[in-house]
Amino acid sequence: MKKFNPMKHLFIISIFFSFSFLSAQNYVNQVLILNEGVYGYEAPVSVGSYDPLTENYTTVVEIDSSRFASDLIIDSTFFYVAADNKILKYHLDSYELLAEVALEGVRKLAVHDDYLFVSRGEFTLFNSYIQVYNKSDLSFVSELDTVDGPKVSTESLIVIDDLVYVGINNGFEWNNQEGLVGVINANTFEYISEIDLGVDGKNPDNIMLYENYLYTVNNKDWTGSSISQIDLASGVVFTKNISAAPTGCGTSCIRSGKIIYQISQDVKLFQWDPELVQQEDNSSEIGSFDNFYELAEDETNQKFYASSTDYITYGNIQIYDENYNLESTFTTGISPGTIVFDIRQSVSLEELENKNILTTKSVIDILGREYKPGDFRPKGIYIVNGQKVYLSK
Repeated sequence: MKKFNPMKHLFIISIFFSFSFLSAQNYVNQVLILNEGVYGYEAPVSVGSYDPLTENYTTVVEIDSSRFASDLIIDSTFFYVAADNKILKYHLDSYELLAEVALEGVRKLAVHDDYLFVSRGEFTLFNSYIQVYNKSDLSFVSELDTVDGPKVSTESLIVIDDLVYVGINNGFEWNNQEGLVGVINANTFEYISEIDLGVDGKNPDNIMLYENYLYTVNNKDWTGSSISQIDLASGVVFTKNISAAPTGCGTSCIRSGKIIYQISQDVKLFQWDPELVQQEDNSSEIGSFDNFYELAEDETNQKFYASSTDYITYGNIQIYDENYNLESTFTTGISPGTIVFDIRQSVSLEELENKNILTTKSVIDILGREYKPGDFRPKGIYIVNGQKVYLSK
């Protein structure tokens, strides 16, 4: 009678789960950079693609007749750009322009099901500060006017389940900033409520989700900054001033459960711990870096991307490891203001064949070596019939 070996069975189980994990491995296919250009029409808005594997950066889109750009989002195999006076839709692989619609004052974008939600703000007044478009062809669907929706300019958008949260800051009217977060039913477009961030929560600039809380980084009247926490279950709001911020925050993001931010025109980077929200201010300094324009975390590879610019002649992005050690730098267009990661899932050759994607098997690694059927090939990124994919087996 064969003896039961628990360690052997445990090893087999661990191997099974390891391969199950590998079959669903995510990888960064490319990093899209939205370059806002020189404000005005001196240098065009552009989109660049950075390949983390080859470390090559390429300009893939140029947008004329826009003074600046303010957002780029990825949805499925497409990406959308908010560029001053229009919204544009492109294919994520070919970069072909698929649709375009004119809209003055477009700020931020968010997708829910078939709909593209758009926030608006400008020095001129509008009858509506939230509009909704069909994400397929950018045809107009609906809007929330200033009677039934936000009454002043809006900024950041985030979709959680069937709700759209929008930061209401009135940011284009100097010294009259608002501090509200509007809540919209993403299916019916009903304007449900407004959450007041309090007297110190004026001018919300960035909205972020961490666990079951929303966080806003607020620029107040640009003489200080604060962070607000919104409990999505109870609606309770905590707003805490940032003592380290004598002026507004220039940029911020969530990284490893901390809110990372930099003060406008400064070089010091700080982190704020959401777990210590009850304290008056728990900010701690990470270190001194360049003055950054945009911050973003590559969660897949535990990298930290930060852009720098003088808004006139140059733009670049620096990549840091998990401990904020500089790993590499690459040049972009002027004013790289949005960094978005194109996350793909690994596949096997069998999966590609089942989807009828492969007609001939041309598998080449990053060193140019070709693999034939039956050859040993470690998991990793390969060029398969001209398409870059992460092969798990």
